[in-house]
Order: sequence, then C-alpha cells, then structure tokens
Amino acid sequence: MLSRRGVLATAALWPLAGSVTAAAAAAAAAPAIRVGSLPFGTVAWEAAVIKARGLDAANGFTLDVVKLAGNDAARIAFLGGQVDTIVGDLLWAGRLGNEGRAMRFIPYSTTEGSLMVPAGSAIAGLKDLVGKRLGVAGGPLDKNWLLLKAQAKDAAGIDLESQAQVAYGAPPLLALKLEQGELDAALLYWTYCARLEPKGFTRLIGSDDIMRAFGATGSIALIGYLFEGATVSDKAEAIAGFARAARTAKEMLANDPTTWDVVRPLMSAEDEPTFAALKRDFLAGIPRRPLATERADGERLFGVLARLGGERLVGAGKTLPAGLYFDGAGNG
Repeated sequence: MLSRRGVLATAALWPLAGSVTAAAAAAAAAPAIRVGSLPFGTVAWEAAVIKARGLDAANGFTLDVVKLAGNDAARIAFLGGQVDTIVGDLLWAGRLGNEGRAMRFIPYSTTEGSLMVPAGSAIAGLKDLVGKRLGVAGGPLDKNWLLLKAQAKDAAGIDLESQAQVAYGAPPLLALKLEQGELDAALLYWTYCARLEPKGFTRLIGSDDIMRAFGATGSIALIGYLFEGATVSDKAEAIAGFARAARTAKEMLANDPTTWDVVRPLMSAEDEPTFAALKRDFLAGIPRRPLATERADGERLFGVLARLGGERLVGAGKTLPAGLYFDGAGNG
C-alpha cells in the first residue's frame, strides 16, 4: 500500500509523464524529411544544427539524414525516391523541370567553386590555361565547369575542353594533385578552395565572378534543396517547416558562435586558419535575396548557358520552368 507521501509523489509525476508521452507521440506522428548528405558536405553541418537545437520538432517534422557516397549516388537516390531532398544544381533542377518533373528549389548557398592555382603561378588569366594540366571536380557536366568553359569561350575565345589537358576527378584527389605539383590549376568546390588558401594557394577566378560577368545583379544561389512536386504535395507543411528550420540553422551559425561547437567536429578542420576559412565562406554564402531576384538572375544565367552550350548543357528548355522556386506554398 502506498503511503500518503508515495501517493503525492506518484500524482506529481502524472503531468510530467503525460507531457513526455505527448511529446513522444507528436514526434512519432511528425512526417519525416529524408535529406541526402555527402561525405564532407556542408548539408551535414546544417542538419546537425537542426537536430541539436530541435528545429525539426519545433517546425513539425523529423529530420532523417541519409549518408550517400557522392554526387552520382545522391542524384540516383533522389530520382529513385530513397531520399526526399538533396542539395543539387539549379541548372539540373531546371532541366528536370523542363523534362516534365515538377521540381521545387529552395536556395541553399551562394558560395561556389573557384579555379585554384599555386602561389607564384604563371597562370594569370583564362588564356594562360591553354596547354596546362587542369583538374576539374565533379565531371564534365558540373555547373562550375560549364560556367568556366562558357566564360573562356565567350571572353577569351578558347575551348578549354580541347585546348587544356583536362583531368576529371574527385575533389580531394585533385586538391592533393594540385598540392603535389601534378596539376597546374584545379577547379574545385568551395570547401576544398577554403582548405587550400591557408596553404598559400590562390583563387584565379570564381564562379561568382563569372556569373556577374554574364549579367547577374548579385551572388546567385546556384545550389539548393531539391524536392519533387509530388513530395511537396504529400508533405506540404513538413517541407515548409523544413525550409524554416534550415533558415533558422543558418541564422544561428551566423549570429551565435557557440552553434559552431555543434559543427566543428564534422568539419575536418585540422587547424584554426582552415576552420576560419570554412566558416567565413559558409556564412558568406547564406542566401538573403528575395526569390524574385534569385529567379531573375537564374533565368539570365540559364539563358546564357542555353546560348553557349545548347541542349547538351541545359536540355530542351530555354528558360527555367514555372514554379521552380519554393515559396512556402510550393509555388515559385
């Protein structure tokens, strides 16, 4: 038999037990958003903040992170429905949309790759790449490579694909080859550029510079979270919550230095200069422009690439598909 004190103690626990049960039930009922994450990718950083700060639960969804081996695996997983979203190219999203898939795009970052050269390199401009050993991360259809080729053809009159010694490869391998002197220059994703800077390597030209040369009014978010239209219809409120959580995570990283304590173990930053460079470039890439401005610049860039590269680069469409940018209601 319980004593009066035991009865009171048990009764005092009922509200707490009820709230725990309710919270667990709410979590179980919340739709899951499965996001694909690549090794060393910054999606893992943002996802870690969302989970650590409970931003998924606060916005009505459960975040599940699915680790994927690389860009090709990410695209296959996304197209096959194994994940709800990946961070992908605006150009690829536009191409899929023009091919009949109802794509939605949430701007993720304006920070892009750059062409890196060693300190003291004789390569001072695009024309100097003729005959040089040029590493290209991401393959022949990578957006940074398409932009660099377009700029070289448009501004310098050269065809880098045939006039340079191009080697495609994985970013860490190309960065290593550049450090070892086996490449004269390398077009790398921004995280690898940031890691090379403290070692004395410099950026010859960045994708942002090219986009502005083609008429962009500011830094464009050329990568974003991609969703299929059917997924948006099925999980409309959860995806709107995901968009809010992603924005909040970025703002926390921008305004609360302690948030980086969550991210630092995932960054493989071996020293303070590398950590500082990665942090600087991540924060510089937070999209802050209205969607209408993003779309206008995206249309401009898409048109340039359609003119320079044709269907092989952008597909059959000449403009971005209607409704591509997600505005919280699935329309853009």
